[in-house]
Amino acid sequence: MQFLLAAKWLLLLVFVLFFSANARAETIGTLESGVQALERQLEMGRHEQLVAEKAQPQSVLSPFSTDGCSGGLSVGWEYLAGKIKNFHDRLGTKPAWESCCITHDRAYHTGGDRYATAVDSFSARREADLALKACVLKTGIKQIPELSEEYDIPPREVETLYSVIAALMYRSVRIGGMPCTGLPWRWGYGWPECE
Repeated sequence: MQFLLAAKWLLLLVFVLFFSANARAETIGTLESGVQALERQLEMGRHEQLVAEKAQPQSVLSPFSTDGCSGGLSVGWEYLAGKIKNFHDRLGTKPAWESCCITHDRAYHTGGDRYATAVDSFSARREADLALKACVLKTGIKQIPELSEEYDIPPREVETLYSVIAALMYRSVRIGGMPCTGLPWRWGYGWPECE
């Protein structure tokens, strides 16, 4: 039942995100505020559950673990590096932004301060997600000269590509990273699963 409810929320959020991406420029700010309000409404109960779980005397934070970039991104990249000729030599075995994902995982592991309120937890998750987006974009900007020359594409196109990657990663973690979902990459994954 909880899975069906989460799936309905996810579909609603995807619907809103799809239409917000296709909106005219002057309405983007309004839609983004609406998306943030929807996120808050969908998440606050889960943040309250996480706060309650952290407050339990028997709750213990597990040792940090990471899968690099979740959702199979690091694993898929590694697979392609082993299978596609020149992929490894040109792009390496890990995404260029994997360190951004590991930093993001550190924030998600703890799920914010142990004694944070639900509102603070929500804000900390959003800040971690925005930091991931900024880090991926910064990684791309550093690589513009090299990638532009190697692939003979204008620097602006490299920047646009990284902007799209950063935005997609941001939206992915906003949708899939809510606390108390049972998912291994959820906000607060280092704590026991919420009751």
